[in-house]
Amino acid sequence: MRRHKGESSRRKRLGSIVVAVGLVGAGGWFAGSQMQSPADAAAAHRPPKAEPVTVAVERRSLTASVVAQGSVEFASPQSLSLAGPVGSPDSGSGGPGADDGVVQRVTRLPVAGSEVKEGDVLMQVSGRPVLVLRGSVPMYRTLGPGTSGDDVKQLQQALKRLGFSFGTVTGTFGQQDAVAVSRWYRSKGFRAEEPGIADKQQLGTLEAAVTAAQQAVLAATDPGDGTDTGGEAGKLQRKAAQQQLDAANSALSAFQAGYGTKVPAGEVIFLPDLPARLDKVSVKLGDTPSGPVGTVTSSRVVVQAVVPGNDAKLLHKGMKAQVETPDGKTAEGELVALGDDVPKNDAGAGTDSGGTSGGGSGDASAPVPVQISLPSGELAKNANESAKVTIKVGASDGEVLTVPVAALHTSADGKARVQVRRGGEVVDVPVKAGLSAQGQVEVAPTGDALKAGDYVVVGQ
Repeated sequence: MRRHKGESSRRKRLGSIVVAVGLVGAGGWFAGSQMQSPADAAAAHRPPKAEPVTVAVERRSLTASVVAQGSVEFASPQSLSLAGPVGSPDSGSGGPGADDGVVQRVTRLPVAGSEVKEGDVLMQVSGRPVLVLRGSVPMYRTLGPGTSGDDVKQLQQALKRLGFSFGTVTGTFGQQDAVAVSRWYRSKGFRAEEPGIADKQQLGTLEAAVTAAQQAVLAATDPGDGTDTGGEAGKLQRKAAQQQLDAANSALSAFQAGYGTKVPAGEVIFLPDLPARLDKVSVKLGDTPSGPVGTVTSSRVVVQAVVPGNDAKLLHKGMKAQVETPDGKTAEGELVALGDDVPKNDAGAGTDSGGTSGGGSGDASAPVPVQISLPSGELAKNANESAKVTIKVGASDGEVLTVPVAALHTSADGKARVQVRRGGEVVDVPVKAGLSAQGQVEVAPTGDALKAGDYVVVGQ
């Protein structure tokens, strides 16, 4: 029994030694496998060999567009100002004039957003009307008997259109025009500017002067007291009396030429296009109308935008444009003006989007203004808001082969080429470049040298 126990103990010690040897051997193998030479370590940290960056060739349709930000506005803004005072001194029509010491004040305001039609009363100043007529010649003087010119002609044409005159358009203000003006004013609830007390007194004074001069001529011819009028003194007396009569008649004729119903300079505003939309009011009740009183626009809506000069070279009048507002509303418009053809905004609003026309700058990339016209009523509620304008300038003929613009390069012979990777090789393929859009360019290879699914190099 003792021998058996000793033998068992020896066997256990032997097993432990074997296990320990095994563990030492495994540890040596693991340590050996993890050890590297300096060359092996450097190779392990070396970056992988660079491969060219490639993109697949696609077959797709291309559409090239010019995109710009603009603003929705009503077209043809025009500032309104009165050409002079309303009424005239002591006219008898209730309106103070320029020289009577009474300050003129706005007594009824224009209504912003309203439509202004021909013949309408725009506003009132000191109880007198300011009326609107269609015409291209601005009002700049009082129109009345004896005046002639294009402004008188357009007044006659307007009165005829409104149905207040059936006479001939002569360009000279006559009695029929005075009657027509009076009828027009009465239809609006006002009295036309007629001769006042001062005018009538002046007329009486001039007529009396003519009568007195006539009597002086008669007296010089036949004094009735037996005085000899045949001598030199008599001749001088008759000559002086005749000169006084001629002067009196001349003064009376000049006054009568302008005597009668008139249209004061401040009571009519001519606008080239009517009806118009009253966009802004620049005065308040009680103001003296010495400056702009408001701004009118057309009811037509346009989009004003600015494009880079290089993009402007692709545009021309008549191109279709897609307009989109921030709230998602869209409308199709037409490019109606480009560069210097874009109307300047004389009302001080909105056409200048921060650039210049570039026409005289000498810089081909200088920004160029464009104007897009929209159909009647389209986006009118979006006036004064921003809008994105997209103008289509070209499209491919159906689906074509396209590659990224970065893939295209020009070789020494001046021909366009792309590099195509096939297997482990990169080969040059000559192509003809076409339409470019959205970072892609149309390419036409010779034969089957390039097809959809090939990979072209765009970088290293």
